[in-house]
Amino acid sequence: MTSQKSQNSNMLLAFLTLLGVIVLVAVVGFFMLRKGPEIIQGQAEVTEYRVSSKVPGRILEFRVKEGQKVQAGDTLAILEAPDVMAKMEQARAAEAAAQAQNEKAIKGARQEQIQAAYEMWQKAIAGVDIAEKSYKRVKNLFDQGVMPAQKLDEVTAQRNAAIATEKAAKAQYTMAKNGAEREDKMVDRAKGAVAEVESYLKETYLIAQAAGEVSEIFPKVGELVGTGAPIMNIAIMDDIWVTFNVREDLLKNLTMGSEFDAIVPALDNQTIRLKVHYMKDLGTYAAWKATKTTGQFDLKTFEVKATPLEKVTNLRPGMSVIIKK
Repeated sequence: MTSQKSQNSNMLLAFLTLLGVIVLVAVVGFFMLRKGPEIIQGQAEVTEYRVSSKVPGRILEFRVKEGQKVQAGDTLAILEAPDVMAKMEQARAAEAAAQAQNEKAIKGARQEQIQAAYEMWQKAIAGVDIAEKSYKRVKNLFDQGVMPAQKLDEVTAQRNAAIATEKAAKAQYTMAKNGAEREDKMVDRAKGAVAEVESYLKETYLIAQAAGEVSEIFPKVGELVGTGAPIMNIAIMDDIWVTFNVREDLLKNLTMGSEFDAIVPALDNQTIRLKVHYMKDLGTYAAWKATKTTGQFDLKTFEVKATPLEKVTNLRPGMSVIIKK
């Protein structure tokens, strides 16, 4: 009898133990499996511009280091470009030759020829004036019947010859003058070539176009870089925003122009205020696929960009920014 009671007590104890374990598992499961708040994670971004050169060359010197702040107009790096220097020597030699030829034309025979042609033209103009007056006098006398027709023919021929001589003298003067102008144009062309090469030489000095921070330098000193090859990136730290990839069923309250709070873990969970300024779907390749085959649909992903309403001290590109829904 005692043995029977002992057995029943053990069974009751086992049952209670099992029941307690079931209840404990149910409670733990309830707290562990219940749906928590949705977390949307983004990261801070900044505007960057890439520094490159129009001319190929070798990195001669860097004037800045990664992480250094720069101002607009600062020299970032210097390139060595022997090809450009050779072209400069050629351009300057051509300019000197053109200038010498032009000076020779101005100071030498060319100037004398221009002056002589001009004097001949003026002489021909005076001849035309005299011939025209003689023609008018003889024509008046002929009309009065005093002068014979032969005399009128002679002065008419003389007038026509004087006009032709004046035209020829003017053409000679114009030709001499244009010859000097062509030499002037050669000098201008040579100066233009020098100016072009000088602009290439300026490109060997890489200048910061806007204030910012050197975020990355690609080549090393002594390495060759080609035309347009990236040399460094400059981050404009004042132009910072946060980018989120948001599933469309979580877009509630994230509309154009809306404001919301977010947390920056790297800044001791500092809360910042953001304003949405950009929204765009990322296309079908970024769709969140449904987990069930019935009663569900594919959820697309949207890229959302938001700007801090106030400057956030120590906020750096790449830092995580959290939204709790």
